[in-house]
Amino acid sequence: MPLLALNKPFGTICQFSPHEKHPSLGEWVTTRGVYPAGRLDTDSEGLLLLTDDGALQARIAEPRHKLVKRYWAQVEGAPDTAALERLAAGVDLGDFITRPCGVKRVASVELLWARNPPIRYRAAIPTTWIELSIIEGRNRQVRRMTAAVGYPTLRLVRVGIGALDIFSLGLAPGASMTLPPRAPWNGSI
Repeated sequence: MPLLALNKPFGTICQFSPHEKHPSLGEWVTTRGVYPAGRLDTDSEGLLLLTDDGALQARIAEPRHKLVKRYWAQVEGAPDTAALERLAAGVDLGDFITRPCGVKRVASVELLWARNPPIRYRAAIPTTWIELSIIEGRNRQVRRMTAAVGYPTLRLVRVGIGALDIFSLGLAPGASMTLPPRAPWNGSI
């Protein structure tokens, strides 16, 4: 029962079968028989876990297990305290209201790798990095949340799942590693 951690690069589609426009997971992961436990959209990057264990996939991906996923979002503009409080309290996205979540400004993004291609730079519009810690992970949820409070996401990186952290794993974009079956973080996943 392998459990793999992958730093999914920007532009990679979250499937193994070849795609006409985007690289697929098969270009980065050679282990066969594993599947993503949750997804990251093509424009998002960062930590993705893959396993062949259906029960473990469910514990990672399903909100009822309350496993926290941490995202760093580079947003257009500079969110004020009111916008951050709205994100934290839960946002009405029309088809559902998000659960309360953790939100804070990211003081430094020095650990983050450069994105290829980089986001479009506009001198007249500042950007801000914020961290959101959520348990849901619905389709494009973080992007929809930040846009709903007036600060669209320009770049989105999942930096953590449970106690796992992309930086402590030391994974460069496209790199993967097999995680030990009885690692200390196992209880939180």
